[in-house]
Amino acid sequence: MPKRNNKRKASDSKLQSTEKQNHSHDFLAEEESSIRANLLSWYDQNKRDLPWRRYASEEDPNKRGYAVWVSEVMLQQTQVATVIDYYNRWMEKWPTLKDLAAATLEEVNECWSGLGYYSRGRRLHEGCKKILEELDGNMPTSASKLQKELPGVGRYTAGAIASIAFKEKTGVVDGNVIRVFSRLRAIGADTTTNVVIDKFWQLANSLVDGERPGDLNQALMEFGATVCTPKSPSCSNCTLNEYCRAYKQVEEYNKKSTELLNAKLNNNKLSKTFEILDIENCELCLSSEVPWDPALGVFNYPMKPKKKETKEEKFATFIVQRNNPDDEQQFLIVQRPKTGLLAGMWEFPNIELTLEAKSNTVTNDFLSEKIGLSKLDNRKEIGEVNHKFSHRYHTYIVESYVCEDTENDLVESTKLNGQASRWVTKDEFEEAAMPTAMRKILKLYEDSLKTISQAAKKRKLGNASSQVKNQRTMDSFFKPKN
Repeated sequence: MPKRNNKRKASDSKLQSTEKQNHSHDFLAEEESSIRANLLSWYDQNKRDLPWRRYASEEDPNKRGYAVWVSEVMLQQTQVATVIDYYNRWMEKWPTLKDLAAATLEEVNECWSGLGYYSRGRRLHEGCKKILEELDGNMPTSASKLQKELPGVGRYTAGAIASIAFKEKTGVVDGNVIRVFSRLRAIGADTTTNVVIDKFWQLANSLVDGERPGDLNQALMEFGATVCTPKSPSCSNCTLNEYCRAYKQVEEYNKKSTELLNAKLNNNKLSKTFEILDIENCELCLSSEVPWDPALGVFNYPMKPKKKETKEEKFATFIVQRNNPDDEQQFLIVQRPKTGLLAGMWEFPNIELTLEAKSNTVTNDFLSEKIGLSKLDNRKEIGEVNHKFSHRYHTYIVESYVCEDTENDLVESTKLNGQASRWVTKDEFEEAAMPTAMRKILKLYEDSLKTISQAAKKRKLGNASSQVKNQRTMDSFFKPKN
């Protein structure tokens, strides 16, 4: 995708779009009906066979609504390809909201492990329990009630469930819809402002089909995911390109570029039709500070807001291990607090490192006082693992520690800041509600063991080869002396 150039030549600015029709960014009535028909026709021919769509014919409204709800929650911030396997496992384990309500939070976290944004699973669990305990076991069917009654269900999720599962005529706005509308209507203002967000919802609600609201919404989202994509949109083959202002701007620019070139070759003066439309007061257009860039074309839309600064944090992390009575290797893991980042998940013991504290002093105190380990010489450096969350960046400085027999009881009796702790085997670790970062850490540790093992084998082979070279053969004893 080309990068924006804010310092383009003055001659380029004369070639900006001068289209004067429909500057309000709304759909005209005839456009609206045509776009709706084209989208539904495209969807019928091209929709992907996704597991949650197979519940569309389910007669039980609770099952139908639950199936859509689970899929929409999982799809937040997560790609479809990743979600499919998680969704299938989830629905096999808890096929109804009643089944999920009966599960423990620990079981929910274990099933969600690796999917990220773990509060989503927790709120889904809370919502099912609330439906059974407070709503007579009946899932709300309107977008307004879904948003009001169920924890973690915002405007988008409520609209998706209501339209897809219960056929309510209500629109949806997600990242894909924002991109499609931004290009269709040349909306270039910051997409995070209230004015622009309200406009997207107004467009979505006006476009949604009364007979097939769920299909229209899914068509719009799927169209953004597969055709009107962030980096490689299929503009020339797009079924909506005749209604797309972003596409028309590119065509108009190319046409005027040719006219300008011909005018220069023929020494003709430029036509007055090249004047720039005055749009300074529009809250939805590209701003004068970041004007339309011909090098970007349709990628001028949507305008990406400035990213928030990512908070960086560093942690000393310890893989504490021992052998159980059956001589199986076990790892010590602790449970995170019930609220906050990764609430209720399990992890290796760790402590945040700050600039104010000396790391050696802090980690020694942590190992001896908080975990109950005394043989600090048993520490071995493993390496670093980096993991990025949506709003923060974690660096884990990883060490391993092998417990001696005399330390086992001490570790068992130690209260890790009130956190629950337990010893787990490798298989139990894989099944536990473990964040992705902790799985990365274990892989780093296992890779380090392989490296050590391979190095040891090479040394052993090298020593053996050296001994063979230096050893006299049996025949040498019988060779005649000179």
